[in-house]
Amino acid sequence: MTDEAENSGPETISKIDTSVPQSARIWNYWLGGKDNYEVDRQAGDAFRATFPGIETGARAARYFLARAVRHLAAEEGIRQFLDIGTGLPNVDNTHQIAQRVAPESRIVYVDNDPLVLAHARALLTSTEEGVTNYVDADLREPSAIVREAAKTLDFDRPVALMLMGILGHIEDYDQARAIVRQLVDALPPGSYLVQYDSTDTSEAYVEAIQQYNEGGSIPYILRSPERIEGYFDGLELLEPGVASCSRWRPDTEALGLPAEVHQYGGVALKR
Repeated sequence: MTDEAENSGPETISKIDTSVPQSARIWNYWLGGKDNYEVDRQAGDAFRATFPGIETGARAARYFLARAVRHLAAEEGIRQFLDIGTGLPNVDNTHQIAQRVAPESRIVYVDNDPLVLAHARALLTSTEEGVTNYVDADLREPSAIVREAAKTLDFDRPVALMLMGILGHIEDYDQARAIVRQLVDALPPGSYLVQYDSTDTSEAYVEAIQQYNEGGSIPYILRSPERIEGYFDGLELLEPGVASCSRWRPDTEALGLPAEVHQYGGVALKR
């Protein structure tokens, strides 16, 4: 673990359960990070043994995030980002990408993972012109998220709502859609939803997830691309619609990635 986590205070660290693997830490491991424990590495290795393509999918999803944020900041003029379920800091987080394009961008991260909270300082760096903030809240409480985010973001101006690989942790699909709808309803016209999740498009992936879910971690539910598209109902999807993350407006970052990964995502406008 890094010194930052170690220096985050006994109250935060005491809440971190190192006996059970945790998805944000496992993804950090797959992406080459160091903010994980032995239990996470063991779970990540077991998952990869069943589904060897997981690290490629993790990279594709990360590059999708980067391309989506760059597009919204550079081409659509978005200057506010609400990133829910942000996970652990990595290379090129949302605020770094957005503020590289537009230094005045304002970003709010939301998570309720004690380890992410321990690393919040790494997420709170910002340009002088912009703002970055962190909210400790649960996705299942969208009204609380909006209320706290409104202390940093102006909900009278467009906001990019980012739900990256998080809705699979809501086991009931109707509940997941209702959460998305409540969050989107709080946004003004001209806002965007950016979303991806892992899909049930690979038998090996389905088997690996079943094994993972039996290990005591917070379950993750794979859904069909059609169900992921359902999160965007009532919104105007940008081309190419909901697609494999490596196929969403690929650029040089996507070189070396297969055309098809089992993480699907999209970006949509609220009129």
